[in-house]
Formats: sequence, C-alpha cells, structure tokens
Amino acid sequence: MSRQLRRVCVYCASSRKADAAYLTAADSLGRLLARHGITVVYGGGSVGAMGTLADAALAEGGRVIGVLPRFMYDLEWGHRGLTELRLVNDLHERKRLMIEEVDAIVALPGGSGTLEELLEAVTWKRLGLYVNPIVLVNLRGFFDALVALLERAITEQFMDARHRLMWSVVERIEEVLEAIHAAPDWSPEARKFATV
Repeated sequence: MSRQLRRVCVYCASSRKADAAYLTAADSLGRLLARHGITVVYGGGSVGAMGTLADAALAEGGRVIGVLPRFMYDLEWGHRGLTELRLVNDLHERKRLMIEEVDAIVALPGGSGTLEELLEAVTWKRLGLYVNPIVLVNLRGFFDALVALLERAITEQFMDARHRLMWSVVERIEEVLEAIHAAPDWSPEARKFATV
C-alpha cells in the first residue's frame, strides 16, 4: 500500500550523553526523509538527537518545522536555523501541533518526554483521533520493554488485540519508510473497540 508522505513527525531525545549510535540514527533519518521530499516536524531542539535530526535534514535541503514551548525558547533550547520554528504556550499545545497535520509518526529512542509523546499518540490512535502510522525504531533493543508492556496490556485485556495494529517496530532507519507504507489502515471507527 502506498501513502502520500508530505510531513513526518519525529520524536527523539535532546540528551548530549546518549550513545553516539542514536545520533547516527537521527542523522540517517533526517537525511532519508529530506531525500524523499518529506518535511520533518519535531520538537524544535538544537542538541542531542533532536539537533542532529534537524541539521541532517537541512543539510540535504529538506524542510524542518520545530514546535517549541516559549519557556524552552527563553532558555535558548531552540534550534535557530530551522525552516520554521513555531512557538507555543506549553507542552500540551506542542504535542497537538506536532501531530496535527502529519502523515506518520516515527519514534527514535529517548527519555520520558519522548515516551510520553509516543504513548499519547498511541492513545489518540486508539480513540480514532489520530489515524496515521506510528513506527518505533528499536535501536539496540531500546523499545523491547515498552512493546512487551503493551503486549501485557493486551494479554491482561486492558487493550483489544486489534490495538497491536496501531504501531510497527523496525530495527533500522532504512526500514522506516517501508513500515509507514505497509501500516494497516486505521480510522475514527477504531473508537468502537477502544474500550475492552
């Protein structure tokens, strides 16, 4: 199945101390999306995987839109060289704007912020409020525990077995676009089985 991909939201980290493999992956993803003419939408940061993702996409001539809460901008955490930097009032507005007009979400490994964004997107998809693909890039097995926890939620009947279709997991950046295109259709009708 083929999808039109104009904008992809990427969740990733701002840590300067994480393993270099995560920065390499962010660089590869930024370049991959830019080479395919896909605009990157992300959290607007300038360091860690966030900064690397943005710099790589820009270096390939891509468009990058950052969404940053004003207090983070005031702390000078924002990337100053983006195609567009949207300043918002708070984290809630940031999360909403990041996925409002995107054709897919890709999650790279990250900390509590990345995980919170990812799980909110999964929740919105469960409720039919967001219907596009969600791809987890499982570098170094990072998402193994999260996927196991989601499976446990299904086993314990907190979620329906059909909810497994809400996300896909890949091991390499090179698999991301294929996973997006292969994702099953989802619709607002999913709310009919949102409760178990």
